[in-house]
Amino acid sequence: MYVVPPPRGPDLATAGAAGAEAPRVYEVWKGSNIFFLQGRFIFGPDGRSLFLTIFMIVAPVSIFCALVAKKLMDDFSTTLGLPVMVAAIVFTLYDLTLLLLASGRDPGIVPRNAHPPEPEIFEGNTEIGGVRTPQLRLPRTKDVNVNGITVKVKYCDTCMLYRPPRCSHCSICNNCVERFDHHCPWVGQCIGLRNYRFFYMFVFSTTLLCLYVFGFCWVYIVKIRNAEQISIWRAMTKTSASIVLIVYTFLSVWFVGGLSVFHLYLMSTNQTTYENFRYRYDRRANPYNRGAVKNFIEIFFTSIPPSKNKFRARVPQEQRFQPRSAGGGFMSPNMGKAVGDIEMGRKPVTWDELRAITQIGDLEEGLSNANIEDDKVGELGETSTDLSREAVSTRSMEVQAALHDRHSSWGRGGSWERTYELQPVEAATGETNRMASGNVNSNIATGS
Repeated sequence: MYVVPPPRGPDLATAGAAGAEAPRVYEVWKGSNIFFLQGRFIFGPDGRSLFLTIFMIVAPVSIFCALVAKKLMDDFSTTLGLPVMVAAIVFTLYDLTLLLLASGRDPGIVPRNAHPPEPEIFEGNTEIGGVRTPQLRLPRTKDVNVNGITVKVKYCDTCMLYRPPRCSHCSICNNCVERFDHHCPWVGQCIGLRNYRFFYMFVFSTTLLCLYVFGFCWVYIVKIRNAEQISIWRAMTKTSASIVLIVYTFLSVWFVGGLSVFHLYLMSTNQTTYENFRYRYDRRANPYNRGAVKNFIEIFFTSIPPSKNKFRARVPQEQRFQPRSAGGGFMSPNMGKAVGDIEMGRKPVTWDELRAITQIGDLEEGLSNANIEDDKVGELGETSTDLSREAVSTRSMEVQAALHDRHSSWGRGGSWERTYELQPVEAATGETNRMASGNVNSNIATGS
């Protein structure tokens, strides 16, 4: 089961108590992102793959400029060779700029809530430690109207919010991202609302760069054939660099070119990659499709919304100190369901399996305690029967009271990082206490 890692950076409570300056948001960020230049650039946890992508672009262009464009300029004419080299360099710099804009900016991360929303469904009362507490459950989904079509939005246990339409939680970056398309390992970042435009422009420009290098390598081969009056095959053997670049760009253009065509189709129908693979809008109505022209205008000719996160700002006072409040028990909308989600990429584990695993260790301890009580009964005799029952009952009440204290602090304040892992443990502990009590009573009856 996923456990949210502790916040990075200085401890907030210690900093506040000592009167120190509050840390910045990026220093205590709970996602898996990597920040550079004091929060000015944000990358995914696999941001190092960006260096491989840059190498795969810069290396072939460098070979092209040194061994093809320069040869065109020296052996034939500067009117052809020099513009070809300059254009290749400028086009490469433009391509790398788009790559940085797609990978180094906030893709549309939805800020996490400090507390979950107010529960709406009451699941009856549960008696814990002699005190009745109402069980509150948030609905797993909510209905939202989008262009006259009802769309269901899910509750995110990690971010403690109902995701906006087209928002999904990325299991790699551990963030909810608006208009989530996919997580690109080549870019090292989620592709979402605020960087999809630059991602497509990067992929498309890379396709054009591959075609540019591919084409002028053939131009150089043809120039050699015409100058030396030899066959095309003999001319190819005189420039091994051109052959390597032709093969490399031919293979690359199938990947980036195919990706460009696929996303061209997605933009014309106003879909995301995630929606295309999961929802299949060819079988149901797409509430976001407003026609091809308006869909392209929405992607390329509308202003990009500002980021909802101020990574370089100081952590607000109310988020540094969150008081704990005792109250009714809170139940996640996923309680009783499989632990895991298709969007999170985890294997589902049912709560019954989790409870069974928890009971295995606790059952052995309960049986061992029961045997100890049985030995005491044999020594004290019949007169200690009520005392043994009272001891077991008292111990059970202490355990329940301790659990109730933990449960209350877990209600609406305190540490929400533990989410919904506590309740199966409480159920397993209560079941173990009942089994141990039954074994003690049985042994007492047998001894008398």
